[in-house]
Amino acid sequence: MGASHPFYRRLNQILDEKKFDEYVEDVCQQFYADEVGRPGLAPGIYFRLLMVGYFEGIDSERGIAWRASDSLSIRSFVRVALDENVPDHSTISRTRRLMDVETHQAVFQWVLALLAEKKLLKGTTIGVDATTLEANAALRSIVRRDTGERYEEFLTRLAQESGIETPTREQLAKLDRKRPKKGSNDDWTHPHDPDARITKMKDGRTHLAHKAEHAVDMETGAIVAVTLHGADEGDTETIQDTVAEAGERITSVVADSDSDEVAKQVSAEGPREVVTDKGYHSRQVVSDLSEWGVRTYCSEPNRGPQRWPDRRPEQQAIYANRRRIRGQRGRRLLRQRGEKLERWNQHLYDRGGMRRVHLRGRENILKRLVVHSGAANLGLLMRKLFRPRHPAGPPGPCAAHFSTVPRLPRSSGGTCDARQEIPWLDGLGGESSMHFSRGMKMPGFTSGC
Repeated sequence: MGASHPFYRRLNQILDEKKFDEYVEDVCQQFYADEVGRPGLAPGIYFRLLMVGYFEGIDSERGIAWRASDSLSIRSFVRVALDENVPDHSTISRTRRLMDVETHQAVFQWVLALLAEKKLLKGTTIGVDATTLEANAALRSIVRRDTGERYEEFLTRLAQESGIETPTREQLAKLDRKRPKKGSNDDWTHPHDPDARITKMKDGRTHLAHKAEHAVDMETGAIVAVTLHGADEGDTETIQDTVAEAGERITSVVADSDSDEVAKQVSAEGPREVVTDKGYHSRQVVSDLSEWGVRTYCSEPNRGPQRWPDRRPEQQAIYANRRRIRGQRGRRLLRQRGEKLERWNQHLYDRGGMRRVHLRGRENILKRLVVHSGAANLGLLMRKLFRPRHPAGPPGPCAAHFSTVPRLPRSSGGTCDARQEIPWLDGLGGESSMHFSRGMKMPGFTSGC
């Protein structure tokens, strides 16, 4: 059998059964011309390459192209023959710029429909969380919105106006420390990435960044929507867009499906409950979602006594939310945020390679992020269908695969670190054997497989 990986081989089997290549070719047909010219990149290969970025934790398109050319298993996954050249990073970039955001979102929607068929989508209760992504732009390159001056030129002009004709670096730094509101997004922008915003990152650094927000099905863990906003926009300003996007995705799955099981399983009216942390809590947010017919389970910060002059609807919504989060179900949903919601921040951005983006422009980043999230949902599907077990103690039917592994008795003088040959799980279809030492970890993917 040719070189391949059991994970990628099984994933390709799923994509082929659902005719993924035929679907993306039909969706992307409008972007391909009939004239003879530079060879285009097949849509199936393009989207598989972006999926590899998530599964392998590669942050840049250049790195994806290099990894695909270096690995026989990834060549087999993206359907590039050994006598063919792997698409160059410039070809991947050109294809991304050619296709619009709606096409990438259609691929994400296709994956959601697949999850619904496999009973991995409910859509009744969703959780919303956000994080910052470091932009591909340096703070030292920002310019004034009104005059176009660079930051150092602006400080030099201020120093000259104050009476210092030839200011030194120390004088400029001292002047900058005394000046209030040094990094306002209303005054400064980046010339090559105007969508990036000056903000404080999770680790305390100030950087140009974007804000990614995702909605997750709290019953299954599937990502149902991904949105991208300015990093200076608060959580209370963006949650409505994300909830609306999630509702559109969920209702579209039901509307486009011909299966009665999907119609019974997935909420045809969109999400009915929203779970968030206290950063999203505000009178306006809770009352707006209540008007939409959505129950909130939003952690409430300690704001002390509040007054409600002529705000009876907001008061009722806040008190109802407070009553729900103090109940047994509310406490359980808030505890599940770390498992079902915040864990995706690690999978998508840290291990998935999107914490620092290598693209500029909100549309370009969203295209990559949407397919990235679709690959994460495919990883969730693979875990449900094939679920490998750890060799140290496999429960259930997997125990039979390891029942014949010899154990060295302590009296025989054997050591616990002796290497043992353990056959790979038949559930993933591997024919070869892999070696593990006691205490070694199984090779992991960003998907968890």
